Amino acid sequence: MDEERKYHFDTLSIHAAEQEDQNQSLNAPIYMTSTFTFTDLQQAEDTFSFKRRAYVYTRGGNPTINLFEQRLATLENGADGVAFSSGMAAVSSVIMSFAAAGDSVLAHRNLYGSTFGFLNHLITNYGIKTQFIDMTDLNIVEESITPETRVIYLETPTNPALEIIDIEGLCEISHSKGVKVVVDNTFATPVFQKPLDSGADVVLHSATKYISGHGDVVGGFATSKDFDYIQKLKFGYMCELGGVLSPFNAWLLLRGMKTLGLRMERHEKNATAIANFLRAQKEVVKTSYPGFEDHPGHELAARQMNGFGGIISFELDGPRENAEKFVRNLKLIKLAVSLGDAETLVEVPAMMTHRDYPEEELHKFGFSARTVRISAGLEYHEDILEDIENALEKVFR
Repeated sequence: MDEERKYHFDTLSIHAAEQEDQNQSLNAPIYMTSTFTFTDLQQAEDTFSFKRRAYVYTRGGNPTINLFEQRLATLENGADGVAFSSGMAAVSSVIMSFAAAGDSVLAHRNLYGSTFGFLNHLITNYGIKTQFIDMTDLNIVEESITPETRVIYLETPTNPALEIIDIEGLCEISHSKGVKVVVDNTFATPVFQKPLDSGADVVLHSATKYISGHGDVVGGFATSKDFDYIQKLKFGYMCELGGVLSPFNAWLLLRGMKTLGLRMERHEKNATAIANFLRAQKEVVKTSYPGFEDHPGHELAARQMNGFGGIISFELDGPRENAEKFVRNLKLIKLAVSLGDAETLVEVPAMMTHRDYPEEELHKFGFSARTVRISAGLEYHEDILEDIENALEKVFR
């Protein structure tokens, strides 16, 4: 992979880790098989004793899945990667690989709802505690690390508040205390941000989102510069817990990655247009987008990222019912969870993806019951803006 890194990102997203197929197929074949055969028992013995590199069973390795892992790891500047059946399979496996009973996780206050639920509820059953803090303040991070802290977990930009966290500064603090750092890079993608280069130990993705880009795959991914850790994560956690990605979904993700750079440019362009339009409307009382110069994290985002992403969050004037009326009157934009698709999507997080957060305390976590999140799609921007304008008119006029 080192030789390939001389190529531009857009070239790597198409060609990284490719191997010549015996039939000279332009696209990598789909190895849609559960198991691989041996010619004799000696070949099996050599394979199981690691004297011979070969595939045995798709849960432990498959050519199509491995190509996806190596290609996305290359884009993130990782040594290797692990594919998972979903983003949450990646999140849970990575956290469990670092923390055990009696340990503690330090997490940012604003996370994807299912990640919050996993950290706040599920792993407490296994004796692992999580403290949720505001990681935009590195002093709070340093003060919150205890002898029991094993891993720091964050998203940046965050979901849905779009807060920006200083990855490099946070890593300096955490590593000085022997604590690992895990960054969910789903929102930024390696097009706009490479957390491993800023010191993160592990980067993960819900590949369902921008990596796929087409809304037809559920998948997850984790990578690191530590090759040995990736092998431990793959065979000690992904394989044993069973969160294997299907070869067909890996093939769909490979297809999606080919246009990742192009798509992210359009997502960002449309998000910028939507954010500027919303900010100009008197009915919108708050618009959050890292591309705004007055966004609290703008300077950091401009330094840490190569772009500001395709997500906007905002609040309408009046009660939450106005947000409900707004999404109900949209025609082109679809009401749905998820993000990063070709279609522009809208949701009200407190009612949908972030229901695990206590509604009466949402302000402590960086958003509110009125927050609306838009994932800018790839449609012509004027069509998106017209749909938003029409919906606002039906709510307020």
